[in-house]
Amino acid sequence: MMASSSAKGLPADPTEMSASALSAAIRKKKISSREVMEAYLSRIKRINPAYNAIISTRDEDALLAEAADADEALAHGDYRGWMHGMPHAVKDLANVKGMPTSYGSPLFAGTIAAEDDAAIARIRKAGAIFIAKTNTPEFGLGSQTYNPVFGATGCAYDPSLTAGGSSGGAAASLALHLVPVADGSDMMGSLRNPGAYNNVIGFRPSIGRVPGEPGDEQFYSRLGVSGPMGRNVEDTIKLLCTMAGSAPFDPRSGFEDKLDVDAFRPKRFDEVKIGWLGDYGGYLETEPGILSRCEAGLAKMASNGGVVEPVSAEFDMTRLWKTWLDLRNWSRVAFWPFYDDPKKRALMKPELNWEIEQSRSITGADLYRAANTRSDWFRALNKLFDKYEFLALPTAQVFSFSKETHWPKSINDKAMDTYHRWMEVVIGPTLAGLPTANVPVGFDDRGRAMGMQIFGRFGEDRAVLELASAYEGIVDWLSIRPKLPS
Repeated sequence: MMASSSAKGLPADPTEMSASALSAAIRKKKISSREVMEAYLSRIKRINPAYNAIISTRDEDALLAEAADADEALAHGDYRGWMHGMPHAVKDLANVKGMPTSYGSPLFAGTIAAEDDAAIARIRKAGAIFIAKTNTPEFGLGSQTYNPVFGATGCAYDPSLTAGGSSGGAAASLALHLVPVADGSDMMGSLRNPGAYNNVIGFRPSIGRVPGEPGDEQFYSRLGVSGPMGRNVEDTIKLLCTMAGSAPFDPRSGFEDKLDVDAFRPKRFDEVKIGWLGDYGGYLETEPGILSRCEAGLAKMASNGGVVEPVSAEFDMTRLWKTWLDLRNWSRVAFWPFYDDPKKRALMKPELNWEIEQSRSITGADLYRAANTRSDWFRALNKLFDKYEFLALPTAQVFSFSKETHWPKSINDKAMDTYHRWMEVVIGPTLAGLPTANVPVGFDDRGRAMGMQIFGRFGEDRAVLELASAYEGIVDWLSIRPKLPS
């Protein structure tokens, strides 16, 4: 019989270990995959009902058998990768062979996936055992994780508040230690916003860094990407290196640097220059307390030798928002067949139906203008990158709010004219396709977490995460754990 983990100098509860530490312990046979699986399944049963972050959990006996098989393989020298025998839950917008992919929609509830998505196949190859899915808004729309199939997901720090979205289930699961590490996806802040609300790291890679799917449109419309989340930067880097890489079906995936996990080193602050975009000179409405917390985080970097300066993008931000609306709404053309069926339309959330209706009026000239604006924005940011290695923005414009509220109708008494206008702060990095990390900046007096976006030039994913790693070393926000309900 294997000695207890505490007897081997490990935490008594394996769920307390970081993904990196857990990986090393399994490989060195200090703890068995079965022990790890038992610990995580027990914790999910005990804690998840109050938060609803984990959904579609697989049969426990089957999972324990897979964990035992992983132990047997390791005993015979078959090491599958850094995630060998580790439990992993996949965001419910991605396919795992043999598991349901519901997209949070009654139209797809219970649909069993025939194959793994590309990034998920890489996680499987690294040795992970898929135990469940993580909750997401209906079709991933909106930074509030609720849907009519599974209900709403609560924030790890207050289950009455939203976990954000669309990777809300993933972020809350991480913060609650229901999973060691988590995958997600991001179009409009879906790795970043829930990362901020749940005080974890969320990383949106450069477009193409993590390949899309073979059936995706590959050349023109890419806004969304898949990416990693972690309790710390080291774990986030390891999952990124697992998910990333070239793919013959994705022409944007051929990066020259291969993101060797052993090559990452924390940045030296005396070599770092950061431009602080803030609220774009008052353009964005931002709840009180957010900008000051971001500025305090930047001040910590400056006090450690970094250079931080306020900057202006010198760009018409109303033009950028119009571009965002046109490109995002155009992406809803694929939903026309559902909308045209009255029975299916009735089963879709009003916000999706609104976007589909908007897509009907978009013209070729609209798309041409949007593509040019997107290119102009990319060039404007590159001009800033000639002076600054990194740029920074808040991750969100409001703190986490009631999970019973679908979306904030106003900020500082200014009405939000669309269901996603309150998330406008995240569209800049998205439209430029840039690598962007959410890092923590602390909590307000109600205990609500907030984060800051740090982003760099296209393809400089490693540099962004190396700065995030250095920042993690000078703040202690990630060590503040949620207080679980009694």
